[in-house]
Amino acid sequence: MRVVFLQDVAGVAQGGDVKEVKNGFARNYLIPKNFAVPATHNELQRVKQYSEQAERTRLRLLQDMRELSETLNGKRIDVEMRAGASGQLYGSVTNAIIADKLSELSERDIDRRGIEIGDPIRQLGSFDVSVRLHPEVQAQIEVLVYPTGTTADAWLQSLEEAAESEEGTEAATNEGESEETAESEEDNPDNAS
Repeated sequence: MRVVFLQDVAGVAQGGDVKEVKNGFARNYLIPKNFAVPATHNELQRVKQYSEQAERTRLRLLQDMRELSETLNGKRIDVEMRAGASGQLYGSVTNAIIADKLSELSERDIDRRGIEIGDPIRQLGSFDVSVRLHPEVQAQIEVLVYPTGTTADAWLQSLEEAAESEEGTEAATNEGESEETAESEEDNPDNAS
């Protein structure tokens, strides 16, 4: 069946295009959802109008996505998950969970297929994630996965304190080792060069 597309259909055609598609696809999907109309003589006369309207819609969408990208870029979303003592999650953080959190944050519908994380996240910690909002627009966000029973900020603070105490322990250990080496060199002058 030959149809005229009224608006862009991803991977199929752009608004104003005239294409031959399968009958079932046209009757069951394109025409009922007002994505296309049968290519009659009258509709073929309006192709230029449909094309211009689709171009205006595309530009408006691109501008909206750029604004959303500026809003989301650098933001942190917090995801609370159950985890074991070693930091291994009981489950995983998927792109659908991240998309839901972003939708809450931005108050707009974010498609889960635009979240690019590769493999699902299965550890506690902070992860950089790329969000494809439009073929020409991307945003970078931070995803903080923290254990249940605490808040994200409290968990981050406990990590910082643990890192500081670890640094102090390492410094004391290194200091103790250098003192032992100096003492052993004083006791055994044959080994000193």
